Amino acid sequence: MNPTPTTPPPAAEPVGTAEAGRRKAAMPFIMFTVLIDMVAIGLIIPVLPPLVGLFTGSQADHAFWYGVVSFAFGFANFFGSPLLGALSDHYGRRPVLLLGFTGLALSFFVTGLATALWMLVAIRLVSGALQANAAVAQAYVADISAPEERAKRFGMLGAMFGMGFVLGPVMGGLLGGIDLHLPFFVAGGLAVLNAIYGIFVLPESLPPARRQPVQWRKANPVSSLRQLTQLQGVGLLVAVVGLSSLAQFIMHTTWVLYTTFKFGWGPKENGWSLFTVGVMAVLVQGGLIRVALKRAAPEKIAVIGLISSATAYALWGAATEGWMMYAVVGLNLFGFMANPAIQSLVSNAADDQSQGRTMGAVASLNSLTAVAAPVIGAALLGFVSHLPRGDWRIGAPFFLCSALQGLATVMALLHFRRHRALTASAAAAA
Repeated sequence: MNPTPTTPPPAAEPVGTAEAGRRKAAMPFIMFTVLIDMVAIGLIIPVLPPLVGLFTGSQADHAFWYGVVSFAFGFANFFGSPLLGALSDHYGRRPVLLLGFTGLALSFFVTGLATALWMLVAIRLVSGALQANAAVAQAYVADISAPEERAKRFGMLGAMFGMGFVLGPVMGGLLGGIDLHLPFFVAGGLAVLNAIYGIFVLPESLPPARRQPVQWRKANPVSSLRQLTQLQGVGLLVAVVGLSSLAQFIMHTTWVLYTTFKFGWGPKENGWSLFTVGVMAVLVQGGLIRVALKRAAPEKIAVIGLISSATAYALWGAATEGWMMYAVVGLNLFGFMANPAIQSLVSNAADDQSQGRTMGAVASLNSLTAVAAPVIGAALLGFVSHLPRGDWRIGAPFFLCSALQGLATVMALLHFRRHRALTASAAAAA
């Protein structure tokens, strides 16, 4: 602590300048934190399914228990995230981030040392309950950013999420090719590094004057979902978001097992395939979508993207050779634009006073689909796991994703048609 100054403090202008400097300096800290966090999470994606397979005796059991392990994390995170967000409003972002890093490190190390399935399920429950780093990082950015800076800075944060997801899976695949347990220890080491970085470097973003008591009644996902049902002016877009999110999470949770069952891929092949998906997402969502929005309305891009995604899911499910998975990723250019376009439409439908509530409700819906997806996807894979390698029916989870995305497309078209009719009626009445 510095000694008490003997001269009066500087005038208001330098204080404001110092505060602006502090905010600017804090942004690289949180970006580095998010990058390490996402690399650590991405490391285990290609190797968790085969690790679960070490404790099972058949492909059907493999699919079932992988679904249980994935569900355990999502279920605990669904209930834990709102509570951790409320605690960060009261105690500050930094201690909750440190708690999340600790939970991640514990999860990775215990998973790497696990000797039974119950250990995997138990540690995923614990880590899911303690991990809300993404949501707290977004709150951190809002704390240190002026309103006019937030859109740009959220984009920078999104780039770190994307970069971490690009680097993590391919590193996990390469390390998993050496030893299946190695990525978990490397990921645990990164989480520990993040905790040390947070303790000694990462500044707190929420001043004491802006903190508020924990409202326990609202610190739960049920309250957020109730708010979702009360949205005005969004209509069927809520269902579009839910169906599209469910399809996406089913794909994420079944990709590795599907390619293993159908093509015999290992951690290395899956790591590179997920790397390709991540690179395409960063390129499209980080740059190409801006070009598309200059040439077409978000409604048109959303519909084209939904159709592209529905087609891509069907093609992935019908693929007979591994290289086809890469080809479909490249062809699904507009598919990566669908979700950002729909999210912008939902956000634009809300007024300035309800932005946080609206996007928070959508986030709760996404969390709910993330909980349901492993159960649905694992059940479908278990149902077709007895089929010989290369059988088209192994693509059942992706065919379901295609159907869900097709239904989302129909609902989006109905919503846009109804919205145009209401707009025309209002204009005629005026």
